[in-house]
Amino acid sequence: MRPDRREFLKHVSWVTGAGVGLLAARPTFAADHGHAGAPADAMGVLVDLTMCIGCRLCEHACKKSNGFEPGPVESYDDQTVFNQKRRPAPDAYTVVNAWRNPKDRTRNIYVKTNCLHCNRPACVSACIVGALRKREMGAVTYDAWKCIGCRYCMVACPFQIPAYDYHDALTPQVRKCQLCFHRTHEEGVLPECVAACPRQTMVYGRRAKLLDLAREKIKAHPSDYVDHIYGEHEVGGASWLYLSSVPFEQIGFVKLASDVPSAVTEAIQHGVFKHGVPPLTLYGLLGGLMYLTRRRPGGGSRPGGRRRGRGGPGRDAIGG
Repeated sequence: MRPDRREFLKHVSWVTGAGVGLLAARPTFAADHGHAGAPADAMGVLVDLTMCIGCRLCEHACKKSNGFEPGPVESYDDQTVFNQKRRPAPDAYTVVNAWRNPKDRTRNIYVKTNCLHCNRPACVSACIVGALRKREMGAVTYDAWKCIGCRYCMVACPFQIPAYDYHDALTPQVRKCQLCFHRTHEEGVLPECVAACPRQTMVYGRRAKLLDLAREKIKAHPSDYVDHIYGEHEVGGASWLYLSSVPFEQIGFVKLASDVPSAVTEAIQHGVFKHGVPPLTLYGLLGGLMYLTRRRPGGGSRPGGRRRGRGGPGRDAIGG
């Protein structure tokens, strides 16, 4: 007796329909969120590390702006925090670290660390639900409502910036700097950290103009800066740019090429979901075959899944 064709189609129809439904709903792709290329006129921040004094007022302002308890301003005078290197955390989107100046061992170089808001962010490419988005004005923002907690963005980020709020058991989120999108885009004011800096270490503006400003500084004071604008080309460029008096790899910056790591994953994603067989539909067909040919607890297969042949009575239709 041959396998029941009607039974097979009945089992497969729901899963196949789900695959078609997903296509109709239009899957989320990185390019759908302004990620196909760098925004033409993005905003950004230029950080001149030669001017930073490590006051950490940017940390205080960032906490306050994002709804975290910042604590008293006086507590940020505590220099003991520089005894160990810190990374951004779920309740601290930016941190300042101290590095011994290789040119003058009696002095420190202070480095503000936060999301660089890449032009082609790997986190956006890795997010399968579109919770992360590259905005036209340059910021990479996060929508907690869409997030499913897969944390692929944390693995994808070449700078290891996103942090996961493991302490919130009910509504955990991926946490990172969003370039004060609620302020810069909706209110038209400076990011909190930029506004709070007493030394004007940071300049907020159009990325193209910031690059011009950085090049002018390097040209005017070649002995004060290395001829390198960090973030101009690294992993396709970023909205957050740095100037330094020493090579960046000596003060904790990751040495990266200009290649965009997300370009490969995006090509695969588009090829599979837009031009190939939708995986869910394919899995439905395979699942249907497994349903028809699986063995019953008593040792047989599904009804209709056995036949008589040259192998004698009881030989399975598929297999042996």
